[in-house]
Amino acid sequence: MRLRSIGMTASLAGLFLPSMAHATQTHGGAEGLVVHQFAHLFFFFSMGLLIYWLRKRRLVSDRGWRYIQYAALFFIIWNLDAFFSHWLLEQSDILTVETIEGMRLRISTGPGLQWLGGVYYLTKLDHLLCVPAMVFLWLGLRRLYHTSAAVPDDPEPVR
Repeated sequence: MRLRSIGMTASLAGLFLPSMAHATQTHGGAEGLVVHQFAHLFFFFSMGLLIYWLRKRRLVSDRGWRYIQYAALFFIIWNLDAFFSHWLLEQSDILTVETIEGMRLRISTGPGLQWLGGVYYLTKLDHLLCVPAMVFLWLGLRRLYHTSAAVPDDPEPVR
């Protein structure tokens, strides 16, 4: 009970006393960014492989596995979004972002690329993809847990 109240207090403090919240993480050196970008690609392909095997084995007919498939799909889209966001800000010289005051930013692009500022802003809203992915993952795991708890163990091994 004490652990739960500590967790609730920390959550409320984070909600009502926020500091700077950066939706997309930036990196100091080139090697950190390269490794981070490779991690996004690895996660992207891993989720694609998960979807492939779930469909190949026809596991998506079960609601729990179907939710996990939806989570993998949202994680794929989130990884593409985060990869593109990192590339725009840190690897291309197409745009620059500067803090004006507090929470206000100025996104500057080259001539004829003003639309890219809006696209970059939308990529910064990556939590709109990552949170549903985590919710679907939780729903899927919860469903699988309750389904497996309802099925009694078979005392005899299958031959």
